[in-house]
Amino acid sequence: MTAPRILVVNDDGIHAPGIALLEELARELSHDVWVMAPEFEQSGKAHSLTLTDPIRVREITPKKFAVRGSPTDCVIMACRHIMAANLPDIVLSGVNRGANLGDDVTYSGTIAAAMEGALFGLRAIALSQVFGRERTVRWQTTRAHGAAVLRDTIALPHERGVFLNVNFPDCEPDAVRGVRVTRQGQRTMQEAAVSERVDTRGFPYYWINFNNESGDHPLDTDVGATESGYISVTPLHCNLTHAASLAAVGGALNRTTS
Repeated sequence: MTAPRILVVNDDGIHAPGIALLEELARELSHDVWVMAPEFEQSGKAHSLTLTDPIRVREITPKKFAVRGSPTDCVIMACRHIMAANLPDIVLSGVNRGANLGDDVTYSGTIAAAMEGALFGLRAIALSQVFGRERTVRWQTTRAHGAAVLRDTIALPHERGVFLNVNFPDCEPDAVRGVRVTRQGQRTMQEAAVSERVDTRGFPYYWINFNNESGDHPLDTDVGATESGYISVTPLHCNLTHAASLAAVGGALNRTTS
């Protein structure tokens, strides 16, 4: 079987430890690995495009590029320019430093890169390593379990427009309880925090952060599974239509004018 051509992307930047780890994992699956990542950190950029500034691409080594743009820009540049003559088979995004759980997926550049891959019709997987209050990132957990999870997920049938969100729990590798397929959970905006500072001229400025606290989350959700020591795998898709509301909204609003 021909080895898959793999594109590795992230939102933490080309020099982040997580993308170096993901490149290692990708090379356990294929010899044909390409890396295109933002020149600088792009966390929280979601599915943004750079439309009003030029995008600059710097070749670091063969098949490895730094892009002055968002994670979405990286995938587009790969598929429509750098790799246009021979598209990747798989887009791997991450490994993100921190969780992408529940409502995080709407903010995440890591998720956005995988989503963009899915929009191109490619198999795409986002990977994140959860960490807690002590801020210690257990990369060893992703390293120990990541290749097996990737092999298993890549072997699944591919449905166009669907991509996978994988989160590794904040525990040591031998404490991982297994893998659970989950639905997207929900956080609370009570976890959002604004921290005020004052600069040297006396003017205020602010940092936005999320104080993610453990809670009583169902085990069948990504949040609950990772809190319980499981690797969560959540199928996501690009269509945001709320199908359950179509009939009610249509019944109230659908009309034909002559």
